[in-house]
Amino acid sequence: MTPVATRLLEAPGTGLTARDAMQAPGPQVDDHMTVDVAMSVLISARVEHLLVQDEAGRCSGLVTRAQLAAHRGGSWYSDRTRLRDIPLDRGPFTCSAAVLGDAEAAMRGRTLDVSPVVDEHGYTLGVLSLLP
Repeated sequence: MTPVATRLLEAPGTGLTARDAMQAPGPQVDDHMTVDVAMSVLISARVEHLLVQDEAGRCSGLVTRAQLAAHRGGSWYSDRTRLRDIPLDRGPFTCSAAVLGDAEAAMRGRTLDVSPVVDEHGYTLGVLSLLP
């Protein structure tokens, strides 16, 4: 279930949006999940990131394997630490109606390889991935 990276390149005047280029969202977990369980989900799903959702099911962030590993290695680590308690990308996320070129520029400006694509209510529809 590893997402395939997509080079986001928009030909002038094509009118492509983030929704046109997004991929399936992949694993989504609740923000009350512990860091250890989230790491287990990442490993078993063989993915590099998880989408995090709040109690209403809206996208509240994206966490990577590297972020979880770094947190687990810190002196502040506790096996009860929840995803909502650690630093992770909490947005702004890519709107599904965003022009593809603008979405790519925003991701590069924030040095993101992956960005959740959300609808007007904040629910995850998919993800955009950039190639280096």
